[in-house]
Amino acid sequence: MGRLDELRDDIDRVDEVLVRLLNERARVACEIGRIKKDLGIEVYQPEREKQVLAHVRGIAAEGPLGPDAIARLFERIIDEARRLERREIHGDGDGDPPPSPSPGIGD
Repeated sequence: MGRLDELRDDIDRVDEVLVRLLNERARVACEIGRIKKDLGIEVYQPEREKQVLAHVRGIAAEGPLGPDAIARLFERIIDEARRLERREIHGDGDGDPPPSPSPGIGD
């Protein structure tokens, strides 16, 4: 189990770096939200999101995760950044809009 434990320790260290980097990205997203508020710009910027996804897909070739997997991860990261930006703009608790009812439920 020695090698397995070493690899798990490696994963833990990488996870720590990822969390720090994600939080740094989130801090930048909050600042972007404040700027968008001042400029009256909408949070959702589909063209910018396409640029980000194209960028990360392009660098995905450098590792074992393919472009589609990286894009899926970044779609979630972008969703969270949008939530933070909305919180900056609207000042609500978590930035999430109220859930829409699921089709077929309550019919």
